[in-house]
Amino acid sequence: MGTVARDGTRMGAGSVRGDAGSAAVPEALADKAAGENFPVALRLLPRRKRQQLMAVYWFARVTDDIGDCGPPADRLRLLDELEADLGRLADGTARRAEVCALRPVVQECAIPVGLFADLIQANRQDQIVSRYQTFDDLLGYCRLSANPVGRIVLYVFGAFSPAAAARSDDVCTALQLVEHWQDVAEDLRANRIYLPQQDLDDFGCSEQDLAAAQASPALRSLIAFEAARAGDLLDAGAPLVGTLRGSARAAVAGFVAGGRAALAAIAAADNDVLSATPRPRRSRLVAELTRTFVRGR
Repeated sequence: MGTVARDGTRMGAGSVRGDAGSAAVPEALADKAAGENFPVALRLLPRRKRQQLMAVYWFARVTDDIGDCGPPADRLRLLDELEADLGRLADGTARRAEVCALRPVVQECAIPVGLFADLIQANRQDQIVSRYQTFDDLLGYCRLSANPVGRIVLYVFGAFSPAAAARSDDVCTALQLVEHWQDVAEDLRANRIYLPQQDLDDFGCSEQDLAAAQASPALRSLIAFEAARAGDLLDAGAPLVGTLRGSARAAVAGFVAGGRAALAAIAAADNDVLSATPRPRRSRLVAELTRTFVRGR
């Protein structure tokens, strides 16, 4: 559920580890997961569920790595190759380690492979779309880049239903939006702007404002507006927690808590996302997780 950070760290096959019968993942993956806004695989979860979630995270990280860090001229080809290998998952002929690691998860949890293909398609879109005119346009992107992850998580815990998926989509879209608002400066360096052009115009902000050393009053107002939008979506999806039990409830509560803690970090920075990237404090994340788990929303 949610998204993966775009910090330029490569997550190729490399050195892997794993117990017999489990998905082998790169040794550095846990460190990268620890840098996300939300807990990717809480330590209190059953060991098998943690392994499954980390396998999903590995695939998502590699997909984003190709789309963000690969040679620009090669990215679309590499994404096509990744999707072709994903297509070989069913018959066991996949070759890439991060795709092979998905096989037991997909089989055990009956996850539609198309959800993973959506993540690839989102990265294709990043190669050809660098600006979004309206907020609705951006939500369309989130339906590919973020929402499939939440649906995959529901399948991992055997909790998928249309109603749960709708709530999950709200949570995941919110998490994606929060990451975009945190990473305005980083995205601009990659010639991407996720702040809707219509909103930039409405608040009197230009693209040049996004390249400044610190946010202008107008940009701070815009970020506050967009953060409130993300918060509303997060609150709309949070009641999903109350419909779940056990490890599924804890996992989804962690995602909601991560979003809330990240929004609190943006607010604590007075909505200046240019001077430094606002990151959630661990103490705030733990407090939000506990509160969300207990209240169920």
